[in-house]
Amino acid sequence: MPSPRHPRSLRPHLPDVRPLDRFRTLKIKMVIVVVASVTLAAFITWWGLRNSLGPTRTFPLAIIISMGFTMLLAKGMTSPLREMTAAAQAMSEGDYSRRVQATSRDEVGQLATAFNIMAEDLESSDQVRRELIANVSHELRTPVAALHAQLENLVDGVVEPTPATMQTALTQTERLTRLITYLLDLSRIEAGAADLNLTRLGAADFLEDTVNSVSTLEAGKQLSFLVDVEPTDLTFVADPERLRQILVNLLQNAIRHSPFAGEVSVHARAADGAVVFDVTDHGPGIAVADRQRIFERFARGAGNAQVALTSSGGTGIGLAIVRWAVDLHGGTVEVADTQDGATMRVTLPQPADDDADADAEGASGTPFGTPDDDGSPAHPA
Repeated sequence: MPSPRHPRSLRPHLPDVRPLDRFRTLKIKMVIVVVASVTLAAFITWWGLRNSLGPTRTFPLAIIISMGFTMLLAKGMTSPLREMTAAAQAMSEGDYSRRVQATSRDEVGQLATAFNIMAEDLESSDQVRRELIANVSHELRTPVAALHAQLENLVDGVVEPTPATMQTALTQTERLTRLITYLLDLSRIEAGAADLNLTRLGAADFLEDTVNSVSTLEAGKQLSFLVDVEPTDLTFVADPERLRQILVNLLQNAIRHSPFAGEVSVHARAADGAVVFDVTDHGPGIAVADRQRIFERFARGAGNAQVALTSSGGTGIGLAIVRWAVDLHGGTVEVADTQDGATMRVTLPQPADDDADADAEGASGTPFGTPDDDGSPAHPA
């Protein structure tokens, strides 16, 4: 595919002089240009007549010099507009790196500043689009290739259709299903379509059920799981499906980055009008510089401390979905400070005791949009 060609910008011979950038409005600049041009023409006329050049030479000279002076100032005033035209033409060919020199404070300068902000947003959106295509292509290729090879061996009789063989094929199809579900959740984030069904839940039973649903993943690591609830009869109000989605994403990341025979723990406790969930692993941890960025879509960590998001087949979407689901509850999600491994902390505010029953019974809905159409359960990160 040929690289985009950018049209050559017009480059008048006059220099790009901008002595009027200090003025705040275009009207004042126009008045200054007109007054300065008329004054210059009058001075040249007076000078020419005083030096006996005569009207036939003085008037054309005054007109030419005044026009040149006006064009010089006008070029500096309209230079951002020409730069915006060239940048817009480059954007139409896929180059979002062009910026406009915004030095004035008038309407044209404000337009140039807004144009640069728009160009940065478009460049960022284009980068996200490219990363989405790259990530999804990579994630699709691996399970599809493995599933194709497995089925081809079965058809050719190389391997027998044993339970282990079928389990391998099932694992690949489950990975494809998770990726598709990620993309569906991502589309809901973009559309703002979400709804909450608030229910009073028992922390111990809910966490045990959630941990059991993911404990079979990465069974070869021989991980142990710990659920700790304080107090033991702790209850809270939340949307069970969204909360399960949050915890399973975090547990998937913890499992992925835990060492062999390691431990993954989930702690829940009440704290000042809120309920706090900590999901802890003893893996390489998360670099301090990455602790905010990992919750962005398609984030990729760097350095020795790997971000618990992308290795071993992470898509860079899971933690963005976690933050979205936590935001629906009005809560927060963060990486807590720990000496060993990584601890993902989710804090969900709780209604007052007088309002809790009413919230749990009927109140559903948020200002974000329409309810989900499939009520899909939790999805790993």
